Amino acid sequence: MTSFGDKFKLTLITNDPVLAATADRCGVNRVGVDLEYLGKTERQQGHDTRFSNHQIKDVARIGRCISKAKLFVRLNPINAKTSIEIEEVLHSGANVLMLPFFRTPQEVEKFVRLVDGRAHLVILLETASALVRVREILAIPGLQEVMVGLNDLRIELAVNNHFEVLASSIVDTIAWEANRAGLAFSVGGVARPDDQSLSIDPNLVLAQYPRLGATGAWISRSFFHGMPSDWDFEQSVLFLRKRLTEWSETSPELREEARKKLADMASEMARQT
Repeated sequence: MTSFGDKFKLTLITNDPVLAATADRCGVNRVGVDLEYLGKTERQQGHDTRFSNHQIKDVARIGRCISKAKLFVRLNPINAKTSIEIEEVLHSGANVLMLPFFRTPQEVEKFVRLVDGRAHLVILLETASALVRVREILAIPGLQEVMVGLNDLRIELAVNNHFEVLASSIVDTIAWEANRAGLAFSVGGVARPDDQSLSIDPNLVLAQYPRLGATGAWISRSFFHGMPSDWDFEQSVLFLRKRLTEWSETSPELREEARKKLADMASEMARQT
C-alpha cells in the first residue's frame, strides 16, 4: 500500500534546466514554469511573494529536461489572449495547466472549454469572490484539482500572514467542498522539515496536509534556503515524504493540536508586525 507521503504530489516552479532535471530525478511529481504576470505586480507589491520572468519558450526547454515528472504551467488569468497562451503551452508539451486569480464560475468554464480535455486542470483559488462561489465553481465538469493560493487570498482578506489562512476554518471549508466534489485538493507550499531557521516550524505546516486531506503542495522557495554544501535534494524530498506519512499516521487530536499551535504562532507573528 502506497503511503500518504509517497502519493503526495510536489510541484516545483523553475526555468532552470539543471534544477528541473535534478527535481525530476529526485521524485518531484510536477516541474514547470510560471507564466503569470498580468496584474500580479500590482496585487502583490510590497509583499514577499514570487514574481516570475518565465517565458513561453521555457516550457519546451524544461520539458526536454524531465522524463518522469509532469510538465506544469501556471497561466495568466483569463484575458483576451488566453486561447493563444493555452495552445502554445500545449504545443510545447505541457501536461498540467493551472488557472490563477479567477473570480467567477464563467472564467473557470472558459478555461475548461479552451483546454478541452487535453491536460490535467488545476484551478488556483485565491480571491474572496471565488471563495464565496466555491460550491458553484467546484461543480463545473472537467475540473480535476483545486489548490488554495495562500498569498493572494490572505492579501484579499487583509490577513497578516498566510499561516493564519492555512490554520483557519476557511481552508477547512474549501477542503471539505473539494472532497464533496470529488476533486483533488492542494494548498500552499512546503519547506524542509528540518529547517529550524524559519519563523514557523515546518512540521506544524506538514501536519495540516493529512488533517485537511490535501494531496499536493508547491515546493516553497524556502526549501532551497541555507542549503549546506553537502545538501542532498533527493534525501530532503524523501525526508519530507516520510514526515508527511508520519503525520498521517498520528491521531486526529494530535493533528488538531498542531493546527492550534500553528494558529497561535501565526497570530503572534501578526501582533509583532
